[in-house]
Amino acid sequence: MLRSGVIARKVGMTRLFMEDGRQVPVTVLQLENLQVVAQRTNDKDGYTAVQLGAGAAKAKRTSNAMRGHFAAAKVEPKRKVAEFRVSPENLIEVGEEIVANHYYDGQFVDVSGTSIGKGFAGAMKRHNFGGLRATHGVSISHRSHGSVGQCQDPGRIFKGKKMAGHMGAARVTTQNLQVVKTDTDRGLIMVKGAVPGAKGGWVTIKDAVKKPAGEGVVYPAALRSALTEATAAEAPADAAEGGENNEG
Repeated sequence: MLRSGVIARKVGMTRLFMEDGRQVPVTVLQLENLQVVAQRTNDKDGYTAVQLGAGAAKAKRTSNAMRGHFAAAKVEPKRKVAEFRVSPENLIEVGEEIVANHYYDGQFVDVSGTSIGKGFAGAMKRHNFGGLRATHGVSISHRSHGSVGQCQDPGRIFKGKKMAGHMGAARVTTQNLQVVKTDTDRGLIMVKGAVPGAKGGWVTIKDAVKKPAGEGVVYPAALRSALTEATAAEAPADAAEGGENNEG
């Protein structure tokens, strides 16, 4: 069943020390007041999806149209908005907040973001070319990509030819990254390895499409309301146990 992903901000990289002594490099991703802003349904839109908003934006920097959109959902203006396709049974109510234990430790996810821009790059850096020979006739073009076209037929350069050009600042998806740890209180998701983008950039996280969903997946999502209810239910039980101990 297709369920919603999340929007997160890339905080940076660090390492975690595991119980067996291993050091695991992780990227720290933070959920910032991630709420459902709108729903897309088959009857009205022809497909089912949830629109999520994350972060906080100043009202004066938000367009009138988006202000009205957020007001209808009864949520504060959001900095980042994204849609996630979901199954009809996994639609989430507008205004609900998704928390970090939406993913369980060990789950595989796909992370998408905008890669760091590197400007105009040569073929060696951009496409991992080997370059030309260091000597034997090569004069000043050791790092060039060499010949790129043909003679009279077809006499042109094919589209998509690997050449020097603009590198980075493009949407990139890194697949099959493993969630090492989540912190619901602070809204942190720690993913093994690197994810696209610079520190402070926004990324989207989805369940991995090439890995089966595990038993720890929460449907339709891990919601703040459900977490609050569970905490409230545990509190009376803890109080009752404390009273029994005092009587003894």
